[in-house]
Amino acid sequence: MVYSEHTLIISGSEKGLDGVAGFLKSCGCGTVSTISSGSEARRMLQRYAYDLIIINTPLKDEFGYQLALKLSESTSSGIILICKADMADEMINRTMSYGVCVVSKPLNKAAFLQAIRIGSAFHNRMEILSRENQKLRAKLEEVRYVSRAKIFLITQQQMSEETAHRYIEKNAMDTRRTKKEVALEIIAMYE
Repeated sequence: MVYSEHTLIISGSEKGLDGVAGFLKSCGCGTVSTISSGSEARRMLQRYAYDLIIINTPLKDEFGYQLALKLSESTSSGIILICKADMADEMINRTMSYGVCVVSKPLNKAAFLQAIRIGSAFHNRMEILSRENQKLRAKLEEVRYVSRAKIFLITQQQMSEETAHRYIEKNAMDTRRTKKEVALEIIAMYE
């Protein structure tokens, strides 16, 4: 089972990094990239997208939980924050409403694997929602153009709203175009 095609580990410490990267590969994570600072992560994430982001605190230039919050708002990645056991409860309270999964050190393999699964599930769900959102935005855009075109047909051609709507639909079907394309043509004709 592949949990993540592209994983990013952000860790201020080299200690244990190879072990975490090896564990990720053994449990089905594909490409694993590593970096050491929050600022480097912010730059890298402007160019690349990751399915899963693991932040092993503290980082070289910051602790890391604020980075986790920022990434949860700006990416669809599953995010895991690894911190010392004495800070885990505080980090859970600070990050829970953002969908960040917190795992305490020393790492328990079963708990870490569960966090990877949760992060992967979160990423998959966010991707589904993103695609649905794009479809809805496209549909809304089409409705806006069709409405504008209908207004032109009503005012310029004295059609009723029902007739204008049917005209756009029929023209789209007859010419094998979308209603948006027909509407844009009508708008261009009258503007």
